[in-house]
Amino acid sequence: MQKLLVLGIGNTLLTDDGVGVFAVEELMKETWPHNVTLMDGGTFTQDIFYLFEGYDRLLVLDIVHAKGAPGTIYRLSEDDLVQNEKQRLSIHDVDLIDSLKMAELRGPRPRMQVIGMEPHDFLNWNIGLSEPVQAAFPRFVEVAREEIRTIIAEMSVANQPPAHDNA
Repeated sequence: MQKLLVLGIGNTLLTDDGVGVFAVEELMKETWPHNVTLMDGGTFTQDIFYLFEGYDRLLVLDIVHAKGAPGTIYRLSEDDLVQNEKQRLSIHDVDLIDSLKMAELRGPRPRMQVIGMEPHDFLNWNIGLSEPVQAAFPRFVEVAREEIRTIIAEMSVANQPPAHDNA
């Protein structure tokens, strides 16, 4: 059975940088199928590549610097991050891509998608989100929830045995 890891990334002490962690904490309050794991990734470094083992899909929740208005929500594929050097997934992007590459050296690795939000303040020490990000936070969680459900449906189809033609 295919498995999904939902990873909330960020530092909850740096205002909007913690939006991914706050979102995954909200999602952890809900009931998910046994093949879905939700995890607070904090400000991980590339040494967490081993966490990706055994997962087919990876959904990352984090801030994204794309020069949009604070609170703007983005859906990005791994290719979006790798191919567009101007796109920057918070300050954790290098570690994340490197972690995926290291995981691949050990065997199969998950396909990554990102749900991100444009931050307003990610440099100042403060627990909690800025006003514009807090206002968009319920929608951010809902978009993440929708993406999880979409991935679950895709994995369900992938888990179906092939149809046999008995003709």
